[in-house]
Amino acid sequence: MLLSRIFKKIESVVVPVSSQERMIEEQIRGRGLDEPRVIEAMRTVPRHRFIPEAYRSQAYEDCAVSLDLGQTVSQPYIVGLMTRLLDVSVSDRILEIGTGSGYQTAILARLARSVYTVERLSVLGARARETLESLGYDNIHYRIGDGYEGWIKHAPFDKIMVTAAPGELPEKLFRQLKDKGKMVIPIGEELYSVMRSGDEATKVHHGGVRFVPMV
Repeated sequence: MLLSRIFKKIESVVVPVSSQERMIEEQIRGRGLDEPRVIEAMRTVPRHRFIPEAYRSQAYEDCAVSLDLGQTVSQPYIVGLMTRLLDVSVSDRILEIGTGSGYQTAILARLARSVYTVERLSVLGARARETLESLGYDNIHYRIGDGYEGWIKHAPFDKIMVTAAPGELPEKLFRQLKDKGKMVIPIGEELYSVMRSGDEATKVHHGGVRFVPMV
């Protein structure tokens, strides 16, 4: 009932179905990511709407795509992998650090109760918000600010997704995670999931990745 209320206003968009389906079959399912809710979210969200027009032909390709100001949209497989690792429940409140284009935000918003997203760059944050609101998302909360600070006013969060790479696990973000909550984060050039148990962090390594540095 909650999700139907959230999405009843989301417009029906015409997307290049063949390109999007090819992305799903080759880049997502073809690499072993087959969690049904993640697949459905990635099938539903029109990735091309989040890509600058100059690069829109690359929207469904197996690559990161450039945004302004030195930022990128992660390749579809990495978006799918990080989303699956976060293990989102429909009741989750999620903190996202790095709104960027808003594409990952949209995927999370399809799966969770609410998303609180923080972007350092006001130009990107405003553009992402405009796109997301034009698509009808009303369970997303937006903030322009320092990602290292998180969003303490709305903490603690069930899950945290970080889409830029700090050099180490940010203590302030970890403290905004609920006990037994999970964070997915690139640290340097390595991807980790982090579980909180009291004051202890348990990290699981998921391979090498490349993200813009978290500043």
